[in-house]
Amino acid sequence: MLSVIPLAGGAYRLSQLAGGMAITPENARFFASPLPVIVHIVSVSLYAILGAFQFVPRLRQRRNRWHRIVGRFLIPCGLAAALSGLWMTLFYPWPKGDGEILYGLRLLFGSAMFLSILLGVAAIQRRDYTQHGDWMLRGYAIGMGAGTQVLTLMAGALIVGPPSELSRAVLMGAAWVINLAVAEWIIRKRPVPPVRMASTVVAHLQ
Repeated sequence: MLSVIPLAGGAYRLSQLAGGMAITPENARFFASPLPVIVHIVSVSLYAILGAFQFVPRLRQRRNRWHRIVGRFLIPCGLAAALSGLWMTLFYPWPKGDGEILYGLRLLFGSAMFLSILLGVAAIQRRDYTQHGDWMLRGYAIGMGAGTQVLTLMAGALIVGPPSELSRAVLMGAAWVINLAVAEWIIRKRPVPPVRMASTVVAHLQ
């Protein structure tokens, strides 16, 4: 549900690029270099929709083959979403209302999403399924930041009115923080697997 509005916005952006709509100051950067935004919208859309089902316990347990196959498809999608987002941050002109703080936040969380997915891949190669799930959940939480940003920006507008450059950065940054906080809460709420618990006890005894 968090991805509905961003996905609708992405579909509208693709229709603009495909339909040859009038170029305005708001969309000129996309027409000047359309490939990164197309890659970003397509990869994020697939990552958001299919990725949600990767965290359903029943699907992981009963359809483990499905989980693996879709996971191999989603990893490149997640990496492409993070990298294309970083590229647009670095090389597109800043839209109106953005500033240095938001620029830094985009780089920080985009890099964190990319790194989380890579750490998830490294964990599954070690057959550390717990760490794999934890890092993939963190990466997905960051990727869904755009959906939460819709809510934080709406709440901010209702409370204090149209956002300034600073308040816009704070509200958008808060969305990423909220998503990561929820992810960490889920991670810590999960039962500790017996193997992991035993290793933790041994480490404390040492």
